[in-house]
Amino acid sequence: MSDKKNRKAPKNKIDFKVLGRALKYMLHYKWRCAFAFVCIVINAIVGVVAASALGTLVDDYISPMAAAGAVDGPGLLRYLLKLAAIFLTAVVANFINNRIFVVMTQGIQRDVRNDLFAHMQTLPIRYFDTNTHGNIMSHYTNDTETLRQLVSQTIPQSISAFITIVATFYALVRCSVWLTLFVILFVFLLMRITMAVASKSGIFFIKQQERIGSLNGFIEESINGQRVIKVFNHEEKTIRSFDEENEALYTAGRNANAFASLMGPIMNNMGHLQYVMLAVIGASMVSFSLPNLTIHGFSPLTLGGVVAFLQLSRSFTNTVSNIGQQMNAIVMAMAGAKRIFDLMDAAPEEDEGTVTLVNAKEDANGNITETRERTEEWAWKVPDEKGGFHYVKLQGDVRLSHVDFGYVPEKEVLHDITLYAEPGQKVAFVGSTGAGKTTITNLINRFYDIQNGEIIYDGIPVRSMKKNDLRRSLGIVLQDVNLFTGTIMENIRYGKLDATDEEVYAAAKLANAHDFISRLPQGYDTMVDGSGSQLSQGQRQLISIARAAIADPPVMILDEATSSIDTRTEAIVQRGMDSLMKGRTVFIIAHRLSTVQNSDVIMVLEHGTIIERGTHEQLIAEKGKYYQLYTGAFELE
Repeated sequence: MSDKKNRKAPKNKIDFKVLGRALKYMLHYKWRCAFAFVCIVINAIVGVVAASALGTLVDDYISPMAAAGAVDGPGLLRYLLKLAAIFLTAVVANFINNRIFVVMTQGIQRDVRNDLFAHMQTLPIRYFDTNTHGNIMSHYTNDTETLRQLVSQTIPQSISAFITIVATFYALVRCSVWLTLFVILFVFLLMRITMAVASKSGIFFIKQQERIGSLNGFIEESINGQRVIKVFNHEEKTIRSFDEENEALYTAGRNANAFASLMGPIMNNMGHLQYVMLAVIGASMVSFSLPNLTIHGFSPLTLGGVVAFLQLSRSFTNTVSNIGQQMNAIVMAMAGAKRIFDLMDAAPEEDEGTVTLVNAKEDANGNITETRERTEEWAWKVPDEKGGFHYVKLQGDVRLSHVDFGYVPEKEVLHDITLYAEPGQKVAFVGSTGAGKTTITNLINRFYDIQNGEIIYDGIPVRSMKKNDLRRSLGIVLQDVNLFTGTIMENIRYGKLDATDEEVYAAAKLANAHDFISRLPQGYDTMVDGSGSQLSQGQRQLISIARAAIADPPVMILDEATSSIDTRTEAIVQRGMDSLMKGRTVFIIAHRLSTVQNSDVIMVLEHGTIIERGTHEQLIAEKGKYYQLYTGAFELE
């Protein structure tokens, strides 16, 4: 059930192109970003000032007090109040910064989802046929969440770390060049350890993100296929398959976090070791009056200078190690962002058409003109070589000429299909599963484009028609009915969003659905969920027919519309479909031959080729494949 593909081991590298695209979303909030940046700078500088102030406090107030036994109370109070004001500024800046990023990151997450969903609507049917729905859903949940964490935590912390490193390094050199060199050597060792650990954990973080998508896809398929699982008693098999998927996610997550969790203990212990060694070296320099080199030359190192340096060095080391730890978050966010942008980069459905569908009026002489008023007549607006337009009345004349098609180039599904459906004709397709019946209707809709041949609609190649306009002229009733969470009226109105209540009632009556809807507790205002589980299969099908009826298209496609309902319900649905088919060009796909007997022409397909065509009586008289199907000598698979 899950798509287990061989995957190459992901590389633990930051894709700066992906990072740049993610950061572009921050530019939508450039003034907030600028203000947040100022707050980050204030916080970073206050941290350095606080550490340096500790040295001043020791040298100017604590040491003299210890030596003289007296304290400069007013001076100490003024200094402490000065420090309090500085810290209060940092608290306010930190509060404002957090508030800005809370609002901004939620906005960015909203913008990403909007762009993601808007682009998804442009993708061809092929994309959804080749990607599991659960994996696509994972883009909107897990992947956008990792992107949010990148913007809300990783980026601001990285900026703060960079500013802190620069400011702290300057303060360290002001205290002691010799001690700073020791810190640099120690930090270099820390960075090597950090990079080694991060390179391991980053690989597993990428795998973890991929496994989340795979697991979501499996869960989505299992929920949709729950009836099938129970019918075939495959609960144990499904549990085992889920355990395999879940185990793979567990392994990736365990390995990623196992390596990542090593960072804290390693950094903390190394930091403690550095602190002790600096304290010993610094105290020795003060005790033995060893020469101390600063950016101003040689000057004695004081006890307060050692205290300040210890605080600064700890801040410097911790900040460097934090950057290493942020690498994991960046790599994981890049994995999620790349999956998001891969979907956004998926090629949209191509539409080179220029012919559009417009409301039209036809006068007594047969001249067609476009109108902005709502009419019951439609016409194709066809551009000509001179830059003008001419109009072709929408009638529903569909012709396929020598059409070849394959979902993949190397495997042909349809071969040399030629047929025509004149306005008002009923054309039925009969054949085994996989013979190509539904594929023909998918090509008329231009869900897929043909490799060879031509499809003509009202004398116009369908490739010349805008896909939206082409599909607006077609109605379709499928075997599997898709309802949407909302009222029954809203579900019927989905076929024509601006339809009035009266039009909804008329469509329901035409589809033979009005009676059962009226008997529901809330009638047309009865709420249904996406699965329509509170309705029977026949009731859902009648709503689907009403939805198609309200769109009032000249061409209808009925794809196995009655194959999953009982014969009694079929009779009710069939009456609704008969009303719907009046005056329209209709393509019918059916396994039950009783539903196609009154068709104007029946096409029998086998292995993507039309092997018989004619009326019911003609095909019975020929005693070929259709005759065998009708008499039961041969059964459809």
